[in-house]
Amino acid sequence: MTPTRRWQIPLVSVLVVYALAVWLLMTQLPQRDGQIDFFGSLVPGGWMAWSFPTALFFLTIFLLLALMAVWEYARPGGHPRVGILRFETTRGDRLFISLLGAAFIHLAWLGLVSSNLWWALALSVVYAIGVFRYV
Repeated sequence: MTPTRRWQIPLVSVLVVYALAVWLLMTQLPQRDGQIDFFGSLVPGGWMAWSFPTALFFLTIFLLLALMAVWEYARPGGHPRVGILRFETTRGDRLFISLLGAAFIHLAWLGLVSSNLWWALALSVVYAIGVFRYV
């Protein structure tokens, strides 16, 4: 394998682990009236509302961190640059700013618009693309 392609195996491994984790979660979903309950508790009698969306949220955060690690493995150094904020940021800084902004976008959406968060998710993805491009 050429040195320029050394990141492909870790990338595929991370994606396979993510897919297996999601599949495992889906096999554990509770049923209500013979139908899968995506919002039912994964831990009956648990102290926290561990539903499928909650678990998927944390798995996706793990996926993003693992993908950043693969990116760092493929191209070390983080490529610091000075963007519109006028201070030096690395890829990890931009990921953190994106996640923090997405949290505020979702909270503002819940407080001001409605509980349907699909548009807030789309806005957060556009925001993250902007952060990685211009910050």
